[in-house]
Amino acid sequence: MGDGIRVTLVNYTKKPLETVTWAALISYWDEWETEAFERMGEGDVRMHLPRVLGYGHESILEHAVLTFAIEGCSRTCSHQLVRHRLASYTQQSQRYIKLNPNDVEETFVIPESVKEKPGLYEKWKELMRKAIELYEESYNAGVHQEDARFVLPQAVRTKLVMTMNLRELKHFFGLRACERAQWEIREVAWKMLEEIAKNDDLRPVIKWAKLGPRCVQLGYCPEGELMPPGCWRRTKERWKRIAGI
Repeated sequence: MGDGIRVTLVNYTKKPLETVTWAALISYWDEWETEAFERMGEGDVRMHLPRVLGYGHESILEHAVLTFAIEGCSRTCSHQLVRHRLASYTQQSQRYIKLNPNDVEETFVIPESVKEKPGLYEKWKELMRKAIELYEESYNAGVHQEDARFVLPQAVRTKLVMTMNLRELKHFFGLRACERAQWEIREVAWKMLEEIAKNDDLRPVIKWAKLGPRCVQLGYCPEGELMPPGCWRRTKERWKRIAGI
């Protein structure tokens, strides 16, 4: 699962950990000053940030934002993404960009649960081929792509840019990195977390702010009996590998 989905961290707040630490200090450091930001270093971050986050004071995380490029997911997935309203999105337009399909697999996302059933899989591909053909026929007949797109299923691949602050990212990971999340958005969430882990400026906050599924954040699984056996162990081990713990 997740084949064809590409997630890239393309931009983030300059000196993100120093920024949120400097913001935190205004609340309890009497000698706080604007100019102190330029003097903030790794030692200051290590001294203050884990402690402040350990108290649960997470509003400071809102001062750092990250921008991701997400490509190859379905519109089923992107409809779930935009439900996280404390974020900014710009998505490829089906109104202005005409779909130029090659083959079904490149144009649409088909779940593995369907591919495992050969007869059903062929029916899905046939339906999608017919949707593409009708889309093309409509366009060639003079129907603008903004109307021709009405025949396209939600499985069509898309691309978008998403910007979130670190606090909202924590909320996002809590819900979407869980094994109970829909498989496609779950893969997007883990790929985002892996992108953060690759970045030396951001990696420490994965551990300090517990950026991950809710079982990692809370120390227990809030889904209880709804979760499959062994889920918590698998999830924690995967998170620890990414966080470098």
